[in-house]
Amino acid sequence: MNDIDTLSVNTLRFLALDAVQQAQSGHPGTPMGIAPMAYVLWNRFLRHSPANPEWVDRDRFVLSSGHASALLYALLHLTGYDLPLDEVKNFRQWGSRTPGHPELHNVPGVETTTGPLGQGFANAVGMAIAEAHLGAIFNKPDTPEIVDHHTYVVLSDGDLMEGIASEAASLAGHLRLGKLIALYDDNQISIEGSTEITFSEDRLKRFEAYGWSVQKVEDGNDLDSIETAIWNAQLEKHRPSIIAVRTEIAFGAPTMQGKASAHAGAFSDKEVVAAKEALGWPSQEPFYIPDEIRAHFRNAVKVGEAHEIRWRERLDAYKKKYPKEAAEFQRRMRGELPEGWETQLASFAPDSVGDATRMATGAVLNALAPVIPELMGGSADLAPATQTLIKDSNDFGPGHYAARNLRFGVREHAMAGIVNGLALHGGIRPYGATFLVFYDYMRPAIRLAGMMKLPSIFIFTHDSVGLGEDGPTHQPIEQIFGLRSVPNLTCIRPCDQNEVVEAWRIALKNQDGPTCILLTRQPLPILDREIFPPANRLERGAYTLSDTGDGDPDMLLLGTGSEVHIALEAKKHLDEQGVRARVVAMPSWELFMKQSDRYRESVLPSAVRARVAIEAGSTLGWERWIGLDGAVIGLDHFGASAPWKKLYQEFDLTPEYVVQTALKVRESVIGADMGK
Repeated sequence: MNDIDTLSVNTLRFLALDAVQQAQSGHPGTPMGIAPMAYVLWNRFLRHSPANPEWVDRDRFVLSSGHASALLYALLHLTGYDLPLDEVKNFRQWGSRTPGHPELHNVPGVETTTGPLGQGFANAVGMAIAEAHLGAIFNKPDTPEIVDHHTYVVLSDGDLMEGIASEAASLAGHLRLGKLIALYDDNQISIEGSTEITFSEDRLKRFEAYGWSVQKVEDGNDLDSIETAIWNAQLEKHRPSIIAVRTEIAFGAPTMQGKASAHAGAFSDKEVVAAKEALGWPSQEPFYIPDEIRAHFRNAVKVGEAHEIRWRERLDAYKKKYPKEAAEFQRRMRGELPEGWETQLASFAPDSVGDATRMATGAVLNALAPVIPELMGGSADLAPATQTLIKDSNDFGPGHYAARNLRFGVREHAMAGIVNGLALHGGIRPYGATFLVFYDYMRPAIRLAGMMKLPSIFIFTHDSVGLGEDGPTHQPIEQIFGLRSVPNLTCIRPCDQNEVVEAWRIALKNQDGPTCILLTRQPLPILDREIFPPANRLERGAYTLSDTGDGDPDMLLLGTGSEVHIALEAKKHLDEQGVRARVVAMPSWELFMKQSDRYRESVLPSAVRARVAIEAGSTLGWERWIGLDGAVIGLDHFGASAPWKKLYQEFDLTPEYVVQTALKVRESVIGADMGK
């Protein structure tokens, strides 16, 4: 290394170390070890524009090992992003823009929220898919390319131990994503010590088997070797690349270097002083940045502006030859839906027998696909069951990168992370689908989608014991409540096919968070909307579906999905017995909570304390809506293998049981009132 390189690498090391030291909290070891590879990438390769972090053709950089966030903040500050040094000094503190792990929207230049290991890697695969897809659609052979960037991801031993990384790597290799380049921090250390105690396979042979190009850099401080490896990776057009860089955790810290204890927690003050002395750092002043190093890093602003200017020139040339395509590309990258798309949303005719609500999603998706070309996704090997195949498209893959069907294979973990990566990249409205019970595999990524407020769409079919004979391993019980517990996630459980249409409308309009749509395997009647209120009432989250006519109701019956029809049947019997029951369809708690107090009171009048909720899942949470006097009919136990109608009968999901319960609740409320 020459002097400027040495000072630059050590500036990164010590800004990160000082941030952790000041906070007395964080992960100092990894930033000190990977600073050289990060410096080479950001200084010699990364095409980005600190003055315009949202430039659409920038290279994407994902720090999957998010515990090394202090290094990312140092890079962002030094290269001229809107991150003052005072924010670096305020690392991990209340109200700072430098949280313990990188968070999307907190500071420009952070491409995704990372920390749960492996998730960032899956996001990066999604970003690379988006780049390949958009390039295949919009780039033309007779004009300069307007989509031409790489996705870089830094990952750790821990990332590679997580199952999601194996799933994502397998799919990336299969899809031959040549512009995906991973830098592997091969320090052979995890929290418990040497990875020899947990990690004995040859990681690079594993990636070779996945179809990746693999390289090794034996000395993590050898900048030229790292540079050569990245050049080689860029030349590899038909395989994703992984570069294993042999690093030492806490490099330069005399007593901590190479030790697992360097992973987390501030060093002693004596160790910090000794590290700076060992690496010849010119000052013991915390957060010291030599003037020439600041100028050296800030050159990224001018270089980035030049990259962006050249790209805009390419875009201008493209616009002249392909004005329609250019307008379409810019619309998609702005995240705007095409005008008039909602006119393609057809309605379904009433049908007393009906069909599974999952079937409606296939009809809706294929009606929208021609007018919303950015719709792209697939299922975890369940497209026939989830009805999520775009019929007029090929499968995405080599030779067909313009195609919109993603065959994720049986990889629910990776599917959810990749869907998030597609949404993060922009230009795509992604969806992923599987059976509801397998949400358990996807929860970490859906949680992060909620945290990042991504417009990801998740389709879950076979949403209850109503799936029948596959039995309790496939019958969701607690999953609906689990989804409802995720902040910023909108969960919708439609009661018929017209509500499915409205659920898709809501999902596509929702730009402020993920949406999940829960659909049945068993057939449900399609309600006659000449008799019942229009299905677009779903946008309110809950609405009065069938009322008493004149006067206030004596009883409220609340239902979601398939159980709405049970409530409607129960109402008929209650009416015959002189009990005035109101049926409330409640497809989305989250949407209902966004309504005014006045509206919520109009649907669920507080004076009506006799309430029964019906849902073929966990009863947990329904107390919010039924109060102290109400009752919930549901399942707080696992299911069984039998035809679905038999299961509903055995588990008391019947109109008759609803009537019995409603009468008891009504009697109890009347008795309590008389007792007053």
